[in-house]
Amino acid sequence: MTLSSLVFSRDWPEISVLECILGSLHMNVEVEPEPERALARLAKSKIDALIVDCDLSGASAFLRGVRNASAQQIVPLVILGGSNGRHLEEDGASFVFQKPISVEQAVHTLSAARNQILEERLRYHRERMDIPVWLSYGSKKRARAHLMNLSQKGMGIRLPKPLPVKGPLQISFALPGTKRTMKIAGEIVWMDQQGQVGIRFFDPKPRVKRDLQLWLERQYFTQQ
Repeated sequence: MTLSSLVFSRDWPEISVLECILGSLHMNVEVEPEPERALARLAKSKIDALIVDCDLSGASAFLRGVRNASAQQIVPLVILGGSNGRHLEEDGASFVFQKPISVEQAVHTLSAARNQILEERLRYHRERMDIPVWLSYGSKKRARAHLMNLSQKGMGIRLPKPLPVKGPLQISFALPGTKRTMKIAGEIVWMDQQGQVGIRFFDPKPRVKRDLQLWLERQYFTQQ
């Protein structure tokens, strides 16, 4: 599955540049130059990123309509038209760049937007799985468990018997399809009588956090 974007513009040379960049970021591109039709498409379709050409007639009214559509969960990306020198802070733009489009700037901006979209999508995503996981706690104590689901913030595991664990623990496991063992510190936040346990991660090391995020992204898009 790819992410989706809607471009509100009639500037076809600039649209062509955007299509190339967004395509390289695995984002589908739809173009709609009419404000009413663009708002209608936003209302009925899942759009991950909205790109607005503020030189286009009706852009101000269109942006007001977008702000009023509170149910829409989108990331507005605004192209600042070079002809009118307009300031866009009041339009609530998440990302801004100018025309004529600088490819380098656009790649940087749209990549940052894509990362934000993915982070939001994965925030509540839990990948179901059943692999062994090891818990280290206390004074050199170790226990084996089964990993049931995994997210960026924590995991759900199943223990064969309750553990008298208090305070921090170390979780070790290998992600399917990888050879590297993940080691993350965390704490138990809940445990039931069936041996199911919820663990919250402490801040993982940057490399571990990045590896986990990339793996979850691959699983998420493979399943869609």
